[in-house]
Amino acid sequence: MLRDDLTSGWASPFPRRVLADGQLMQLHPLSELDHPLILKAAESIGTDPSEDSDEGRIRGSTLLHLREIKISQWRGGVWCDPKTGVSWLVVAGLAKNNHKAFDDFYVEIERAEAAGSTSDWLPSNEDLRLLKQETSARLLTEWELSVQRDMLGTLRTVAGGGSARLVVSHPLAAKGILAELTIEVTPVRDSDYEADEIQLTVETEAQFKGSDLEWQLTLRALISLSPPEQGWDRLESEFTNIADPGAWQRRVQLLETITASGELAQSQPGQQAHYTHTKHLAGSTIEGTGVRALCGAFFVPRQDHESLPSCPQCTEQLDKIPA
Repeated sequence: MLRDDLTSGWASPFPRRVLADGQLMQLHPLSELDHPLILKAAESIGTDPSEDSDEGRIRGSTLLHLREIKISQWRGGVWCDPKTGVSWLVVAGLAKNNHKAFDDFYVEIERAEAAGSTSDWLPSNEDLRLLKQETSARLLTEWELSVQRDMLGTLRTVAGGGSARLVVSHPLAAKGILAELTIEVTPVRDSDYEADEIQLTVETEAQFKGSDLEWQLTLRALISLSPPEQGWDRLESEFTNIADPGAWQRRVQLLETITASGELAQSQPGQQAHYTHTKHLAGSTIEGTGVRALCGAFFVPRQDHESLPSCPQCTEQLDKIPA
């Protein structure tokens, strides 16, 4: 349907080009593509049938039960898989010339009905694979949002000082607890030094240590508290940072706004190029995992380091290494 029915009428050249190249993964999630018919279908049909606002059944389609979507000149047919309950926008087109044009949406449905070929519109194995990938990505995003909400609640209780623990469940509930996080904020008010120091401790369950999910949780926690993540110092499972007095209360306010809108806090690029050991550096860059710099900073090597000034602490440590 994306390739055959929507491509020619798409205003944006990017989806047309990507579809022509067969790079569907670049368009995910497909249900949120900026096409009026796709957006209308997603808006009209949801998880509760009593709240659906489609146009009813397409009478010309008897071999395949299709529900009609209309917006402007666009028309679409949605099929619900009786086995899974998943709704698919399977056919689309334009209403043309009072339904007399050869390529009118309804005329094409009648032609397919007469030929008995409407089953060709049903989801293919590729469609099912893409749905599985999108579902996994959505579940992970929802899990990250829940972690962020929990981080917000925990930070709110300790922003002025104190310690609190947070239990994080695995995205798949049956797998139980993934890790326990401890956030501790220590206000320092000396005559010549004032700061609010923070420490995040990640205690991961043994079976998940070293997993990609552990790293994803760590990143989400650090970004929720204070991006960029390379601004944190790391000692094994402990991450520390320092901010001006009141910084964590201000972070609570910002995080409240972001979380209320259903958005994930975003990482920020670092301001310095760090030196680190070359072992596993390429893999860390590709996989997005963290490495420890010579200065002790913890960061993900994904920026163009040549455009950044060198970290003076890293440079000092590098000079001490025997040639």
